[in-house]
Amino acid sequence: MRAALAAALIALMLHAVASVQAQSREAAPMAADPVIEARVMSLANELRCLVCQNQTIADSNAALAVDLRNQVRDQVKAGRSDAQIIEYLVARYGDFVRYRPPVKLTTVLLWVGPFVLLVGGLAGLTLTLRRRARAQTAAIAGDTDQDVGGTRARARALLDADAGGGGKDGA
Repeated sequence: MRAALAAALIALMLHAVASVQAQSREAAPMAADPVIEARVMSLANELRCLVCQNQTIADSNAALAVDLRNQVRDQVKAGRSDAQIIEYLVARYGDFVRYRPPVKLTTVLLWVGPFVLLVGGLAGLTLTLRRRARAQTAAIAGDTDQDVGGTRARARALLDADAGGGGKDGA
């Protein structure tokens, strides 16, 4: 029984490895002309992979990135300018396809948002540290006379009871 289960588990793992290897892609062949390929890679470094979102299509091996690189390569071979190729992709996928989107009303949050969050975080940290410092200063300076939760009264009652001769050892 154990041998059959182990064999089935090994077969399942080998099938999983084989299917992953079957889905992997080879790199697309470079253009015959090195000038065209350099231009394709220059454009690919300016375009975002829509699947990975944190990589350019030059860095990504996702199927969509490979397809976009091939589209860029075809358009370069067709004689379109870099601006025309980028305009085509922006019209199709929006400004998000650019790795460095332009500063416009619709993208201003992308450019200003991180700074707003940084200033808000620093302001929150500053307020928290000031409140904590004020609370510690108040506790040390003048609040020592207050009896917090009756602790001082209980301690005094215990000391008075102990001083009155009511100790445990009967002495």
